Amino acid sequence: MTALFDLTTPVVPAPALAPAAGTTRPTFTIALPTGVKLLNSNQRLHHAPKGKLTHALRAAAMEAVGENPALMEALAAAKPGPLFERAHILGIYRPRSVGRCDPANWYPSFKAAVDGIVDAGLLDDDDHTRLVGPDMRLGRKIKGGQLVLVIRGLAVGEQWPDLGQVPQ
Repeated sequence: MTALFDLTTPVVPAPALAPAAGTTRPTFTIALPTGVKLLNSNQRLHHAPKGKLTHALRAAAMEAVGENPALMEALAAAKPGPLFERAHILGIYRPRSVGRCDPANWYPSFKAAVDGIVDAGLLDDDDHTRLVGPDMRLGRKIKGGQLVLVIRGLAVGEQWPDLGQVPQ
């Protein structure tokens, strides 16, 4: 399996995607703990165990936000509002084993994690006016498996990649 997104390699944005001079687009990485049980679109769970897994993923994401000192500092500075008015989320699924994989099948897990970061105050909501993504990609193998969210602030109306203003 080829990992398309390796978080150990520094990412340098293409010049066309770099922020304008004098502006910044904050980016934060939130890694859920390895080994957290994930939800998959192919599962056919009864609503009770599905609800418990969803709650656990949501709580794990919220806890991961709290364990990131830079993110907590940015959240404190943004209070009383959310950290981001608008953001793009790249969701990276790091599988527990090598083999063929469809990262989009893990959407229920990504959705629960995004709800957790909303609960933590990064965004007011995860609707289309505030969030682009999560765009799910395959990362490198890690023992136990893991979800990683890379959150990048966007200007109001900006898309990822920078496609300009959203038609109204």
